[in-house]
Amino acid sequence: MGILAYSLGALLFLGFLRLLRGRRHLPYPPGPPKKFFFENASDFPRKALGQVFTQWGRMYNSDILHACAFGRHLIVINNRDIAEDLFERRASLYNDRPWVAILPLLGWEFNISFLAYGETWRQHRRVCQQYFHPEAAMQYYPIQLERTRQFLNSMLQTPEKAFDHSKQLSVSITLKMMYGYTPKSLNDPVVNAADESTALGLSLIVFGSYITFLPILRFVPAWVPGTYAVNAAKKVKQLTQDMQRLPMEGLENSLRDGIPVTQSLMNDFLEKKATSGATEEEEKIFNNVAWTTYGAASDTTIAATESLFYLIVLHPGVQRRAQEEIDRVVGKDRLPDFNDRPSLPYIEAIYRELMRHSPPLPTGVPHALMEDDTYNGYFLPKGASVMSNIWAMTRDAEIYPDPDAFKPERFLNKDGKLNDDSRILAYGFGRRVCVGKAVASSTMWLTIVSLLACFDFTKARDEFGNEIEVNDEYDDSNPSIRHKKPFRFAAKVRSDQARRLIEENIVN
Repeated sequence: MGILAYSLGALLFLGFLRLLRGRRHLPYPPGPPKKFFFENASDFPRKALGQVFTQWGRMYNSDILHACAFGRHLIVINNRDIAEDLFERRASLYNDRPWVAILPLLGWEFNISFLAYGETWRQHRRVCQQYFHPEAAMQYYPIQLERTRQFLNSMLQTPEKAFDHSKQLSVSITLKMMYGYTPKSLNDPVVNAADESTALGLSLIVFGSYITFLPILRFVPAWVPGTYAVNAAKKVKQLTQDMQRLPMEGLENSLRDGIPVTQSLMNDFLEKKATSGATEEEEKIFNNVAWTTYGAASDTTIAATESLFYLIVLHPGVQRRAQEEIDRVVGKDRLPDFNDRPSLPYIEAIYRELMRHSPPLPTGVPHALMEDDTYNGYFLPKGASVMSNIWAMTRDAEIYPDPDAFKPERFLNKDGKLNDDSRILAYGFGRRVCVGKAVASSTMWLTIVSLLACFDFTKARDEFGNEIEVNDEYDDSNPSIRHKKPFRFAAKVRSDQARRLIEENIVN
């Protein structure tokens, strides 16, 4: 009865607020019809958001959509030009993030991805720009090369565990960049804490979860039956604290004991603190940047690499053309490195097409409207969550003919050089664009070129020698990030020379 009473009271209160708001002169954008008091509460998808919102666009014949429930408004943008108009040309109105009442319960109130627009966000952004802008990102090349070459050796030893190896690669790069910390396995307590807290936390904050509609429920005591979200939030907060604490303890212990450490963001900060001092606020900002970067960057890179395996196995022609380019430019006597990137346009095209075809975050991170606005005759209310449906934008057939096909050549001119379509929509728009995109881009590019230089990827075969068909399924149970479901495939080292290069370049 307790939670029912809270819910009913909240519904009546929000209904009263809606009546006070009064009438608008312009209509909202099109969207699913509202069901009296509950409006669109039952219409919000719990999975495959990008695909569902793309279907809404076709159903209502509009590239800008609206839905709401209990006074919470959602605007969905399915068109790149509209997204650029709103998020970039009107950036001053669209820089904010939606208010998510449960964030403090998760311990995520200072996650940079969700910070409200203002001075606190700007302070964090300055640190990110200092360490992650394209020139600064080059300082992480040695870590990326080291961990990628360890990844190649893991693929050589147990190719059937490719998905595990790709996850190990992603988490080890970001943890080493941020803390100088190298997890020994996927059972590392830091990795476990990050995995569990991210999956559980994202399920609670997605637009459409009942606690985002009824934030008053966060005050319901945890002992009240049915308060799953409150209890889950407590668990996420503990895991988040572990995720922040453990790598810092490892770094501080190493420095105290005189053990050499890899240069990292937090090591740089501790050196600065020891020599010239630092305020508690500065320390808090650096800690926030470090754990946000680890949590955000590793999972998206894992998702992209899973899609890479899937698409390369299904497109042997793409694989052959890429390997011909690598053999011609790099040769067979060394492994590729970042100096080769400008000379490998087809590999660059594969990277662009991978991020277009299979964006890890199909609907990005929502913006929030800071003032009432109008667009194309529609009213957009202050406080609305404004979502860029990257999935729909990257499947615009007028820009990308045959959009569901994987065709890296769509990013090349007739002479084989890269065209000017260089923007990766998966990194977002406006001032809230992913600040670590230079690091993410270099990590993903190096993964692609290294795998294709050393391995041939084919469908797996059963005990009778018959090809095993690849499943096309993605795990859309997490509404925010899109992971490929595991599938069997074969990864065979291309030559004895490639094997030797992998073994000679291992750095433990």
